[in-house]
Amino acid sequence: MNKHINAGQRLDNMPVGKFHRRFALLVSLGMFCDSFDNTLSASVLASMLPAGFSTLELNSLFLSVTFAGLAIGASFAGWLSDRFGRSFAFQLNLAIVGVLALCCAMAPSMEVLIALRGVMGVAMGAEYVICYGMITEFIPRGRRGRYLGLLGLFGGLGVSLSSLLGWVVIPAFSWRAMFVIGGVSALIVWWLRRGMPESPRWLESRGRYEEAEAVIQRMERESGVSSQQVSPTPVAHQAAGAADEKAEWVPITVLFSRPVIRRTLMALVLTVTSLFGSYLVTGWMPTFFVEQGMTVSKSLGFNAAIMSGFVAGPLLCMFVVDRLGRRNSLVMFGTLSALFGSIYPFMREPALVIAVGFILVATVSSFLTLGLGTVPEFFPTAFRFRGGGFAQTVGRIGLIFSPFIVLWLFSSYGLLGVILTLAGMYVAVTLFYAVAGVDTSRETLEQIVSNGDTDDVPERTQSHA
Repeated sequence: MNKHINAGQRLDNMPVGKFHRRFALLVSLGMFCDSFDNTLSASVLASMLPAGFSTLELNSLFLSVTFAGLAIGASFAGWLSDRFGRSFAFQLNLAIVGVLALCCAMAPSMEVLIALRGVMGVAMGAEYVICYGMITEFIPRGRRGRYLGLLGLFGGLGVSLSSLLGWVVIPAFSWRAMFVIGGVSALIVWWLRRGMPESPRWLESRGRYEEAEAVIQRMERESGVSSQQVSPTPVAHQAAGAADEKAEWVPITVLFSRPVIRRTLMALVLTVTSLFGSYLVTGWMPTFFVEQGMTVSKSLGFNAAIMSGFVAGPLLCMFVVDRLGRRNSLVMFGTLSALFGSIYPFMREPALVIAVGFILVATVSSFLTLGLGTVPEFFPTAFRFRGGGFAQTVGRIGLIFSPFIVLWLFSSYGLLGVILTLAGMYVAVTLFYAVAGVDTSRETLEQIVSNGDTDDVPERTQSHA
């Protein structure tokens, strides 16, 4: 057994090199495809209303079925990744997204489209969980904020490009062309990342030390450093009580054990707010504009301009998060989301509608990126993806009902009631997180596990976090 196996410390001490940049790009491209395929629903559904292909009620059902698939996918991806490894689950889901997107393009009716979208949503939900988890496990903690921003940037590009192409492509080729673009893009990225390595942290946690060492040595070579440079205090597995035996499989109930449940609850609060805020502004904005009297073309044009904030927000994250820390950054973006969400309904001039809407989307997307990206850090390797997957599952189950809640709010109180409800959620979660006193950007994953937060987790599992 190689005495240098100490995956967590070595990965955190390793300088960012060629491997990290290529790896982050491939993960981010997957997020781009997922975001594009997920948020094309805004333009597609808005165009279906005047064409008679769908109704507001069927649009709500389409979104709810999508959210149901996302919830199932998030849960399944967490279990599959923790049990069988990250790389297998990582590739499987994107292939399913690509194939089913092409099937959606040929749907003969809205009912068939809704059924296909539900299955497609399962794969999309898995991709979201795995992308954030992979950045957490491969990127050194001191640069993790920058690469979470990169992940969010590509996700934002997917959102913005889906809005822009919807504005241009749908009037010329119909909504079916959007699914063709999304499906072909997903299959191309699936092929490009077919050689993605397994996570050394997971390999070590499962007792597969030689494989973990091989991946880390590859990363070290591509970073231009030796094992001695990145492993100043190598630790033998025998000292950690692991010897040659495989780490124990930890059941999902560990998420509710004392005191792990504190981090589980915090993960739930962050995830629910992040997802609800993001889907409200991406999934409903064009429909709101159409219902207020705009033409479909003008609505999609406004939406394309505002959704560019999904690029600006993560781009800002890349430059400020590692300086401010992820906790401080989350509090800042949550506060700004609440502020601009509160004033947005009162904008009447087109220029102000676009400007304030752009800033609102930018802050919401920043909060989404950091919220979902921070959650995997709350949990050790043995159940990290199930922890993140459980949080996203609960958040996405809530989204199943959110279209009907939003429709009721909009019908009863107009856009003012919808946006102010969103602002209130950001106020609540920001206050909760501000007083929670947890800043994962200041601690290694090993410290997070060993600081008394996982007393009920088996000792061998903690040693591999």
